[in-house]
Amino acid sequence: MASQDERNRPLLLSSSDDDEAAYEASEKVLIIGSDDERDGASSSLASAAASAGETPPFSWKKLWLFTGPGFLMSIAFLDPGNLEGDLQAGAIAGYSLLWLLMWATAMGLLVQLLAARLGVATGRHLSELCREEYPRWASMVLWVMAELALIGADIQEVIGSAIAIKILSNGALPLWSGVIITALDCFIFLFLENYGVRKLEAVFAVLIATMALSFAWMFGETKPSGTELLLGVLIPKLSSKTIKQAVGVVGCIIMPHNVFLHSALVQSREIDHTKKGRVQEALNYYSIESTVALVVSFIINLFVTTVFAKGFYGTELANSIGLVNAGQYLQEKYGGGLFPILYIWGIGLLAAGQSSTITGTYAGQFIMGGFLNLRLKKWLRALITRSFAIVPTMVVALTFDTSEETLDELNEWLNVLQSVQIPFALIPLLYLVSKEQIMGTFRIGLVLKTVSWTVAALVILINGYLLLDFFSSEVAGVFFGTIVCTFTAAYVAFIVYLISRGLSFSCWSGLLQSKRITDTGN
Repeated sequence: MASQDERNRPLLLSSSDDDEAAYEASEKVLIIGSDDERDGASSSLASAAASAGETPPFSWKKLWLFTGPGFLMSIAFLDPGNLEGDLQAGAIAGYSLLWLLMWATAMGLLVQLLAARLGVATGRHLSELCREEYPRWASMVLWVMAELALIGADIQEVIGSAIAIKILSNGALPLWSGVIITALDCFIFLFLENYGVRKLEAVFAVLIATMALSFAWMFGETKPSGTELLLGVLIPKLSSKTIKQAVGVVGCIIMPHNVFLHSALVQSREIDHTKKGRVQEALNYYSIESTVALVVSFIINLFVTTVFAKGFYGTELANSIGLVNAGQYLQEKYGGGLFPILYIWGIGLLAAGQSSTITGTYAGQFIMGGFLNLRLKKWLRALITRSFAIVPTMVVALTFDTSEETLDELNEWLNVLQSVQIPFALIPLLYLVSKEQIMGTFRIGLVLKTVSWTVAALVILINGYLLLDFFSSEVAGVFFGTIVCTFTAAYVAFIVYLISRGLSFSCWSGLLQSKRITDTGN
């Protein structure tokens, strides 16, 4: 019979040397004792407190050392697909959906904090745990779904970057050449990882700052209404005319591959998992830096939405604007200025595309390595991951280079592809963070579990509405309809399986907890 201390100790799942790991020990940023080395006495006291389960006092130095993974995670909130959702929401709905953007970001933060909690408490990332906790057939289905979601996101990101390159080259470089450049420079950025995780994180910080400055410049140039912006954030407003944009705002926030990514990124810091206080300390710092990162991403998204609300809301162009023609429309509306707004938009879009393609490659490595337990060299995993996305992206670039309408339609299909995959990241995450055998004392409690499942159900229902609306307008013919119905039945059955597995575990866990309380009382 396990003692109370053994039950309350955070569990670091054991793994053999042959198991895939997110980061090698030599790659991790050292955190242990970073601010406890001023003298031997304070170090001993801090270590004893951490062993006893007490969280060490707050340290700005430690917060700085933990800062990084949250900002890499936040890039998925700023990828070209999100920017397109922002500009369309602004052009069609004006300032009225800013409140929804804020709350959608808050929901995204909750999901990402749960992913970080899973990675820190267990020392394993989501794809590894799915491989170990689910039957082989189910983990393989989850892997395929995660790869499909990643490919869909990657195509959007690479195309967005290629559009930016085309803008900045004055059309001299066609879409397909931009795809090749993006694919190649992704490896250049990944090469920086050889110089340490912190160096790579610094590159991402520069790219996020570039986005912030570019879109802030556009905000200053166009001068959106501050009053309408504030009312849009504080007062919920929704109409039948803007429901599609509202669904799009929420649907773009939860990116399936980003959930897998964040659970792995938090393992780039070396912490002592045998001390509960150290684990809680890491969770606290990650919560702070992730919150700050998503506040920054919200402000950047706010800039984009309000710029297009100011310029195009209520105009004839509102319904036709998209990622491909947005820069040209801005140029025609606001002209040159000190620096043409077309190129400012191009610079911001390029930073978004480049940063998101690199994090997509990162996510692909963790997903493939975790589900398949592959121990490959990073450059080889990056090559395989890139190939999955670059080949279909090149086909897209060559096929749709001259057609804005078909490229926008393809983008809708890619959004649908990612929306379909959301339950296959959210449900396993909530199942795993609720399981005491995996999380120890860091499993989520009843209140957080209720809120998390409510948010997950809301996100899944919203995306279900998007799928229903899309397929009701796109599906035509008995043959195509039969295929869609067949896949829908299999899709729903697998979701029911995942939910039932989670609910059956929750019921069993509740019975064990009740029995434990009864035994303690006796």
